[in-house]
Amino acid sequence: MDRFKVMLLDISERLGQENLGKLKFLCKGIIGKKKSEEITSGIQLFECLIERAEIAPNKTELLRELLTKIGQQALVERIDIYEGQAIPADLPDEAELAKINCAIEVIVKELGRNWLRYGRKLGVTEAKLEGIQEKHPRKLEEQVRELFKEWKKMRKAEANVADLIGALRDCSLNYTADVVQKELHNANVS
Repeated sequence: MDRFKVMLLDISERLGQENLGKLKFLCKGIIGKKKSEEITSGIQLFECLIERAEIAPNKTELLRELLTKIGQQALVERIDIYEGQAIPADLPDEAELAKINCAIEVIVKELGRNWLRYGRKLGVTEAKLEGIQEKHPRKLEEQVRELFKEWKKMRKAEANVADLIGALRDCSLNYTADVVQKELHNANVS
């Protein structure tokens, strides 16, 4: 069976109508308004993007970018698994992953220019931090998202939300740590 299509089906099933609407909005310039109105599922949207050669088994950048823009980092991880960058056994369990993803979304919004100091507290090497800066110059939010990607790669199944909150507190970013804990509580994933 085609692993690419299986991955797309998996993402489609997890999208939900609200996120599908967001993706269609972001893709209107690519697929056109009329075609966008006809689409009722993630699979239909993905088929349209495949027809226009925007996504393919070896071309997932657009899909990754779209899912990141709508705040669906858990679905981006499905792409990572497909591409072999992450193996399910290398990831924390589903409950911990949900907590981590919730915390990441809050931290990305709140962290700002403190991300380098925070990255050091998380144990990310200077070389990796410099690489992130070079990869995303002048894109602060992308730098922070890339930091978390590196951290999860480094920690694998050992990644946990307590480490994220602890590193915030170690950097005297207590307000952000409190916001993360509040958001985890509100989302019922704490």
